[in-house]
Amino acid sequence: MRLFFAIIVCKLLRFIGKLAGKGSSLPGQYALKICPDALGRVKLPPCVIAVTGSNGKTSTVEMIAAILRKSGRTVVYNEEGSNQIEGVATLILCSSSLSGRMRGDVLLLESDERYARRTFRWFHPTHFVITNLYRDQLTRNGHPEWVYNAILPAIHPETTLALNADDPLVSLFAQGHENVKWFGLEECSVSTKEHHGVYHDGARCPACQGRMEYICYHYEHIGHYQCADCGYRRHETDFAVTALDLERGTLTIDGDTEISLAFKSIYNVYNILAAWSVCSLAGVDKETMASVINNYILKNGRMVRFTLGEHHGTLLTSKHENSVAYDTNLNYIARAKAPCQALIIVDAISRKYFTGETSWLWDIDFDQLNCEQVKKIILCGKYVHDLAMRFDYTAIPAEKIACYDAVPQAAAALAEDGGREDLYVVTCFSDRDKLLNLVKKEEG
Repeated sequence: MRLFFAIIVCKLLRFIGKLAGKGSSLPGQYALKICPDALGRVKLPPCVIAVTGSNGKTSTVEMIAAILRKSGRTVVYNEEGSNQIEGVATLILCSSSLSGRMRGDVLLLESDERYARRTFRWFHPTHFVITNLYRDQLTRNGHPEWVYNAILPAIHPETTLALNADDPLVSLFAQGHENVKWFGLEECSVSTKEHHGVYHDGARCPACQGRMEYICYHYEHIGHYQCADCGYRRHETDFAVTALDLERGTLTIDGDTEISLAFKSIYNVYNILAAWSVCSLAGVDKETMASVINNYILKNGRMVRFTLGEHHGTLLTSKHENSVAYDTNLNYIARAKAPCQALIIVDAISRKYFTGETSWLWDIDFDQLNCEQVKKIILCGKYVHDLAMRFDYTAIPAEKIACYDAVPQAAAALAEDGGREDLYVVTCFSDRDKLLNLVKKEEG
């Protein structure tokens, strides 16, 4: 009876919440108070896929859902991105009958890496994708090794792991686990022999803390590695990007399937490969996967095109407190061919909690913007002075930089400057709509 009442309460609160425009966590929170083990009592679909990691969860899950639906599966997933246990409970209970049987062929979950162990206490995924582990929200997560230890209890012996072979810390999840499949990027046009970045979290082996040697880097600490002391090394892959040309916007998977990229970013490459890997494990054929992923445009708002004055703009969502997310988007701007301007917004660091901690700005390689095609850099938001101080320590000429205290001021200046250069905006979800509410979004 407790499960029955929990489902009713969850469905009712979710209905009221939708009318009020509220989030999706509260119904699950109350349902779990009524029946704490509700997630262990529900009859789930035969296929349960989970995705976690520091970056790429939402984009990867969206592509997995699109592929599986194209293949004819009925997929239930947390499209709103509510990825902690309360949001997962809302999704599962609202998708279940009153008798506790969940509808659909596949349950697909984006899981917060910090709370995965709570979510999967009562049930375990059949497939678990782990994308990457970086320095991320240090005020919440401390350091990547702490996040690794937080995820570890969520892994069940019967679960098939799909791991990023190019991330040394992610690869450590395979130790003592029998069911592992690997995805990764072969050495290609983006690979370098030298490390680039403000810090190097791959310098030490996660298994023995010995000195790590790299055959090549794809970005930051992601690449082909081996430990000089214990022999820990990158695993051979089951699914691989065997060729990549970011300039053309094409990649080849497993040597025989070429994919065109709507967003020419190394992040997008790994997200595509993660989605490809788990969908292949779920039995989807290459032709179906390729037809969906080819030139796939994300619906989750990670990249938005707009017009501001005479500028054609691209908003690149970069998770605050995550320097790797910033670095990859700054690299995207640095590879632009046409003259452009860049707008960096830090107005509210998080949507979920308050912090004024900005030390993460010093981990970002803003010097990537010190290139000829970037004609001007605009800094704005509540933390504009923190940004300005950080830029004082770059080699970027001061005359290229302008500062504004508020987003509307920066937007007005751009609209009135008469320039026609492309505009790239780098900011987080917490600040994204503060700009998008002032511009004209472009379709497609």
